[in-house]
Amino acid sequence: MLATRILHSLEAVRPQDWDALAGSQPFLRHAFLHALEDTGCVSRDTGWAPRYITLWDGHRLAAAMPLYLKTHSYGEFVFDWAWARAYNEHGLPYYPKLLCAVPFTPVTGHRLLATTPELRGQLLKAALAFAKESRVSSLHVLFPPENVAHELAQAGLMLRTTVQFHWRNAGYQSFDQFLAGMNHDKRKKIKQERRRVREAGVTYRWFNGLTASEAHWGFFCRCYFNTYREHGSSPYLNRDFFTRLARCMPENLLLVIAMLDDEPAACALNIHDGHSLYGRYWGSNVRIPGLHFETCYYQAIEFCIQERLQVFEGGAQGEHKLSRGLLPVETHSAHWIANPGFSQAIERYLQQETTGIGQYVNELKEHSPFKSISHEV
Repeated sequence: MLATRILHSLEAVRPQDWDALAGSQPFLRHAFLHALEDTGCVSRDTGWAPRYITLWDGHRLAAAMPLYLKTHSYGEFVFDWAWARAYNEHGLPYYPKLLCAVPFTPVTGHRLLATTPELRGQLLKAALAFAKESRVSSLHVLFPPENVAHELAQAGLMLRTTVQFHWRNAGYQSFDQFLAGMNHDKRKKIKQERRRVREAGVTYRWFNGLTASEAHWGFFCRCYFNTYREHGSSPYLNRDFFTRLARCMPENLLLVIAMLDDEPAACALNIHDGHSLYGRYWGSNVRIPGLHFETCYYQAIEFCIQERLQVFEGGAQGEHKLSRGLLPVETHSAHWIANPGFSQAIERYLQQETTGIGQYVNELKEHSPFKSISHEV
């Protein structure tokens, strides 16, 4: 009989035990999640109170779930603000809620960290029991793999579909070979964008956590904070978190720095494993046509081709990514709503939304930038 423990910190778990369940994706590693805790980015004060569900076979960690007690919906990328407003209009509290996710990270990956469907079922059962015991409004599982999403649906959770844009490596040997597969107009546009950046005098340097200097990280953080200020919001992460990440996961980082007149002008931080590159954050202190696309997308694709990575995930949303070779991909989330009346209303809404998403994806695919459908996901 497995014992269930609700942990308020990953301090209680040995890194090697957690990582044995988490797999290769860097966002799920003990080092990444614990860094969020240790640097204060994830805490009760920020509205992300850890409540990790863990199953134990004696002293052996058998399964786990990254779970957070949330008092808002920021940093999730699956938007339920309308649900919260509806609760409020009816005089009911939507927060707190429980969220199974990687904070601030819209990347598909394991959420129920277990080796078998049976163990995943036990994790979900424990999470639902905790949700009912805690009297929260809801439980949400964001960006699980498709097979796990279907398991969650079979267990009674409601599925929601969203869209991201991903680049796939078709065995390209060079960026030019990638461009050769695109139609004339899109290929011409990308070449023009890259040429404008070069003609402006911009060059690029790549760093990982070991080769990036304190000055590089200082510039990146200034850009990162600036990007949020320009959008009238507060950054989720702090300098301590990025410093910690560079120290504990250096091999997983790609820091792209755009140089102008021997000074840093723009940057983008990507995280990668042996299979995929994940675009995360960007910022600049100059305005040059095409700089964003070169720094965030074209340099990332160049890196994937060079390192033979199979996928580049450019982050949430963004139809502008389509014309640059990132194709639409459906992503999933699963939801349990405690209130029966709201559960039924949300289920009807999701059925309509899912139909609309399917039509939207089909329309996007009709505007593929590639010459043939051989590149389609």
